[in-house]
Amino acid sequence: MSLGKQAKTLNKKQIDQLLWYVGTLRHAKRNELIVLLSVRAGLRAKEIAELKWDMLTDADGEIAYSIRLTDIASKGRSGRILPINMQLRLKLQDWLQDASKQRGFDIASSHVITTERSAKTQAQAIVNMFAAWYADVGLIGCSSHSGRRTFITNAARKISSVGGSLRDVQALAGHSSLAVTQRYIEENKQAKQQVVELL
Repeated sequence: MSLGKQAKTLNKKQIDQLLWYVGTLRHAKRNELIVLLSVRAGLRAKEIAELKWDMLTDADGEIAYSIRLTDIASKGRSGRILPINMQLRLKLQDWLQDASKQRGFDIASSHVITTERSAKTQAQAIVNMFAAWYADVGLIGCSSHSGRRTFITNAARKISSVGGSLRDVQALAGHSSLAVTQRYIEENKQAKQQVVELL
C-alpha cells in the first residue's frame, strides 16, 4: 500500500463528529456500532461483516471482555483475540439486547451486523456505508480503512505507556509482519521535532 493511497486517520473530534452523524440516521445503534468496531477495535470491513455473536460472548451469553476473531471471519490467517474497549463493550451489550429480540436470533450462529433484508451484511456494504458517511460529514480522503488506521496509529503511540511494544500492536492488528503494521502508523511531525530536541 503506497503512502499516497492510504486512508486518512481520524482525530477525536472527527470520530465524535462521525458518531454523532451516524446516530442521526436510520439504524443509529447499528451504525454507531459499525464505527466503533472500526475505530475502537481496528476491524476491517470484512471482519465487521463476518463478526458473529459467539465471537463476542462468554458461556453465559454475556458480552465477554475480548473478541475471538476467527481466521474465517478475517483476512487470511489474521484471526486474533482482541480486548474490547469499554465504550465498544457497552454498545455491544445494548445491541445484543435488541438483537436477541429479533426472530431467528441464535447466539451461536447469528451475525452481529444485520440488514432489514438479510441476517448478515456484506463487506462491500460496510465499505459503501463508510464512504457515504465520510462524504456526508465532509471528511475527505477517509474510507472504511480510516478507523483501522486510526486504531493502529493510536495503539502504536500509546503502547509504550503501558509497557508494551510494536509487537503487541502487530498482534492487535492481526498483521503477519511488523513491517505491515508500521506502514499503517501515521507519522507525528510534532513528536519527531520534540524528540530531536531531546537528543
